[in-house]
Amino acid sequence: MNWQEICNNPAFNDLPFKFETNEWGKIEMCPASNEHSLYQMLIIEWLIRLTQTGKPLPECSIQTSKGVKVADVAWASFDFFKRNKRSNPYLESPEVVIEIVSPSNTRAEMDLKKQLYFEKGAQEFWLCDKDGAILFFNPQQQLAKSGIILDFPPQIAIDFA
Repeated sequence: MNWQEICNNPAFNDLPFKFETNEWGKIEMCPASNEHSLYQMLIIEWLIRLTQTGKPLPECSIQTSKGVKVADVAWASFDFFKRNKRSNPYLESPEVVIEIVSPSNTRAEMDLKKQLYFEKGAQEFWLCDKDGAILFFNPQQQLAKSGIILDFPPQIAIDFA
């Protein structure tokens, strides 16, 4: 079953899990918490506020050498959208790919995803930890801040009090 067939299959429509595939095309699922969703929404709000040359994407599917991976959030330039249109999954990575660490994630899994996204052309990989701290990476190293979304904060707070 390819990615578009998975997306079109009504058996998968209402499941409360995020899907990805591994390198053998098998479906892998991860439950997402409400806290995870809050971080996702706040990151998207910041991206909308700080950028005018592209748009954020929640749950962005990217075909990698190890199957289809679904980034929690991505940011793509308008040039990316012109090249890739409505591809599903994208065959190249948007410029910025963001993963939000869940309790089920391991550091090795996040390091592999980072590598896979860079192989597909990502310019930056961001990792949001369980406390909302954002770690920024380019293909060579960890960064003090994003070189693409210059004013993005290093910490996201979900305390609405």
